[in-house]
Amino acid sequence: MTNSRRTFLKASMATGSIAVAIGAGLLTPGSVLAAWPKNAFDAKKMDEALKVLNGMSNTEDSNKITVEAPDIAENGAVVSVTVKTSIPNAENITLLVPENASPLAASYILSKQADGFITGRIKMRKTSDVIAVVKAGGKLMSAKKPVKVTLGGCGG
Repeated sequence: MTNSRRTFLKASMATGSIAVAIGAGLLTPGSVLAAWPKNAFDAKKMDEALKVLNGMSNTEDSNKITVEAPDIAENGAVVSVTVKTSIPNAENITLLVPENASPLAASYILSKQADGFITGRIKMRKTSDVIAVVKAGGKLMSAKKPVKVTLGGCGG
């Protein structure tokens, strides 16, 4: 009973704090919500998504980008992916899965102080490459990692 009461009180205080911040004009919906490049997510081809996001779609392979993902993903709904890059002045990192209905899985805009590192989970509809594209110095560089998606976690 005590844990339930504590949880309720914490949630009430958090909600109240947010309501006060919104009322004071400290939080506005535009500053809280992430940018949503709808046209890029609606694109059916990788080149189209890259063009919407970056104004260009030509990429060149780079050994300065590392894509870490499982060789076999038992559940395509939650595939862990980490991208690291040593390319200086990286502006953004984009994750693409060509076999998805919408190839754009995620896109991260990096600040000048950020390291070239992102990690997260993406959805994969079936076996495909996971492609990381890094924009830096007006160029797009990429690396990929093949990931086999199995059905029901049976490994086949």
